[in-house]
Amino acid sequence: MDEDTRYEAVRSRDGRFDGEFFFAVETTGIYCRPSCPAVTPRRHNVRFFATAAAAQGSGFRACRRCRPDSVPGSADWNVRADVVGRAMRLIGDGVVDREGVAGLAARLGYSARQVQRQLTTELGAGPVALARAQRAHTARVLVQTTDLPITRIAFASGFASVRQFNETMRDVYASTPSELRAAAPRGGRAARRSATPTAGVPLRLAHRGPYQSRAVFDLLAAEAVAGVEEVGGEPGRRTYRRTLRLPHGTGIVAVDERPGAARTASGAHPGGWLDARLHLTDPRDLTTAVQRLRRLLDLDADPYAVDERLGTDERLGPLVAARPGLRSPGAADPEELAVRALVGRAEAERLVQRYGKTLDAPCGSLTHLFPEPAILAGAEPGGTLGALATALADGAVRLDPGADRDDAEAALLALPGLDARTVATIRSRALGDPDVAPPDLEIPDSWRPWRSYALQHLRAAGEWEQR
Repeated sequence: MDEDTRYEAVRSRDGRFDGEFFFAVETTGIYCRPSCPAVTPRRHNVRFFATAAAAQGSGFRACRRCRPDSVPGSADWNVRADVVGRAMRLIGDGVVDREGVAGLAARLGYSARQVQRQLTTELGAGPVALARAQRAHTARVLVQTTDLPITRIAFASGFASVRQFNETMRDVYASTPSELRAAAPRGGRAARRSATPTAGVPLRLAHRGPYQSRAVFDLLAAEAVAGVEEVGGEPGRRTYRRTLRLPHGTGIVAVDERPGAARTASGAHPGGWLDARLHLTDPRDLTTAVQRLRRLLDLDADPYAVDERLGTDERLGPLVAARPGLRSPGAADPEELAVRALVGRAEAERLVQRYGKTLDAPCGSLTHLFPEPAILAGAEPGGTLGALATALADGAVRLDPGADRDDAEAALLALPGLDARTVATIRSRALGDPDVAPPDLEIPDSWRPWRSYALQHLRAAGEWEQR
């Protein structure tokens, strides 16, 4: 998009582009999402940025009305397999906060200077600034939804000091943390009276465009592994819950199914959100847990681009019309997904009961974490499962958010006994590749680059079985 096209999106308050770019108003010093309901500024007063971090780095503060820091992430970071896309996925997972820029660069196979240069050139902000923007958003969520002491929130959000935390919050939100807490919406203040990270942080997980939650929850229910996952309630009002192994502790997350929003008068679907609660043993894991949920539920997809391409196909057109915004679910834990894709649901449940770590505080039917690859490699070293677990444990196969998809696929195919269809499932689900087709199914090239989504339409229509 050129800047004139972006301005037209701002003038029409087009929510399709929330998170794809940001605009700032020089006369007010505020930056917004494209769909901000405020009066449209004059064109000569507007600047455009690829990321919130770039707008913040240029001295602009986040709009209090449209909250541009809480929009869905750019769909580019799901689709792109280059170093910038891989870097953004890793930053979203909290790698810079945990390992620094040097750790990010090492995972990408580049020098820190190269990563800095590429991100700054394309996005207008380097890895430190991008991570800072993410920390500020995490801090705002904790400030406004929990009663945690401000000092604890500072370190839980990844800040090195309380002073750095206070300065960042003033720069980004033009408010102190105490002022942000006082200004929290009434619902947030009510939830805070009983909410702590161990009791559950309430969140709204935003998405752009239509979202077929029923199809996603149907798939999650069909795949749920006892002890680690559960789906309860009636269709249309279900809740998906699961355990998570996180960098600093463990978590139990819950997401509510939400009926699709109606079309607007213009025929478009507005964006929306899914309600979630995160029960964390360590609040430092909030950002990572949220990003892993977003990847599992495919919340950062661009349904407009997918539906526009697939909707013109003779076979897929009626399916897209019936389920606009259908997603291609990913994985909350890529290594777990790889093992489950290989062994199936029943065997996965056996592995959980035999080798999974029991939670310190089980919650209903959620009692275990899925066993780590190193545990499986030592306990069952033989066969294909042993080969896969060993490769995951020693890093011969990488499935983290910054992994190179082609390299991972080649490494998986080199393992004894791992068939091409299972590898295709791992590439689509664990690595979040939007353009994967199983080798035993004829898929036309016209479905590129959204073949993973095309298969979900076939599955939802009962024309293809995913395993």
